Amino acid sequence: MGDDIPPGALYGLLVFLLICSAFFSGTETALMTLNRYRLRHKAKSGHRGAILAENLLCKPDRLISLILICNNLVNVFAVQLVTIIALRLGSPFWLAASGFIFTIVLLIFAEVTPKTLAALQPERVALPAAFLYYPLARLLAPFVWLINLFSNGLLRLVGINLNDTDQDHLTVEELRTLVTEAGALLPRKRHRMLVGILELQDITVDDIMIPHNEIVGIDLNDEWDEILDTIRNSAYTRLPVFKDSIDDVIGILHMKRLVQSAGLEHLNKALLMDLVQDAYFVPEGTPLNKQIVQFQRARQRTAFIVDEYGDIQGIVTLEDILEEIIGEFTSEPISTHADVRTDDKSGYVVKGSANIRALNRMMNWRLPTNGPKTLNGLILETLEAIPKQGTGLMLNDYPIEILKTTDSVVQSVRINSPPPSPPPA
Repeated sequence: MGDDIPPGALYGLLVFLLICSAFFSGTETALMTLNRYRLRHKAKSGHRGAILAENLLCKPDRLISLILICNNLVNVFAVQLVTIIALRLGSPFWLAASGFIFTIVLLIFAEVTPKTLAALQPERVALPAAFLYYPLARLLAPFVWLINLFSNGLLRLVGINLNDTDQDHLTVEELRTLVTEAGALLPRKRHRMLVGILELQDITVDDIMIPHNEIVGIDLNDEWDEILDTIRNSAYTRLPVFKDSIDDVIGILHMKRLVQSAGLEHLNKALLMDLVQDAYFVPEGTPLNKQIVQFQRARQRTAFIVDEYGDIQGIVTLEDILEEIIGEFTSEPISTHADVRTDDKSGYVVKGSANIRALNRMMNWRLPTNGPKTLNGLILETLEAIPKQGTGLMLNDYPIEILKTTDSVVQSVRINSPPPSPPPA
């Protein structure tokens, strides 16, 4: 049996079959562990190997069948060749031990090593291999089809739907993990913007609204000179118009429309009312990802937030939502900011009414945002009482000193930066 074949040729053929087995085992792992999104990007960029690999992976059942057909054929031939070599040696020991020895060799050189390499560097292994598999898939198509016919039939018998695959679809949480892990590969600002977009569904309009008691607007019951002063001194492009209180809101005055009309010189209450646009209301608790779409559909930029009883809780603008994504639009120094200013000590004096999310974004702090929306509310929730002046507390490692309080609210505090973390042991 095979006596006319030189021993050197037998050993050379066995080595060749081991290399083939290692190739099929390694490329199987590489193709199945490829990053599909990176592969798709390379394919769209015109990378020939990526295009072939993507076409092969469109039907993974056929690709797996193709690889297993080739790998098993190679392994069967290798086993038969080892048997021939053992018979040539003529010793019962080598005939008995050949199976065990070849199994060890096969595991090390044709399974574990190539698959480990392929798992570590899938693209370097899979993309060149696609050039070989693509013609092989056409050549062995009848065999692959026949094997898939039986294997897919068995899967259907046990109730598995072969068309029910969602492996290429990411959930929001999976996408967030992907963006977070890619942080080192992205510029910091772009990474922050992507994370901000994904976090919109976790933030509601209540988290970023201007509270009811801080809304600046035009009270039609004021004297006309006071109304003009409010318009002249406003830092906003849109002003709510109401009677007596914001709860009796009439609409929104857009400064652009005022400028395009007669201007302040010829403005009167009748003309002012003609310029006022209808108020736009949204329910409290609306997630920002839904609200930004509603702004677009309604062609609005400002909305009043109402509770279940119809009472106005605050106001939110499109700019407020965009700042959650890209950060503050303005670059005013902290020393001139309305809610935060530096003092002589190593800290910052902050108004109790300051929005916690805005503080974290502006100061790069990490104050908790899963409870009250304002710093005053957070302090009251933590202490469960109205603190006295000079009271100190810690919030997420930030030392806070109460500077001024009234009977019901904390008006101002001093916040110091947390001490640096100790170096790892």
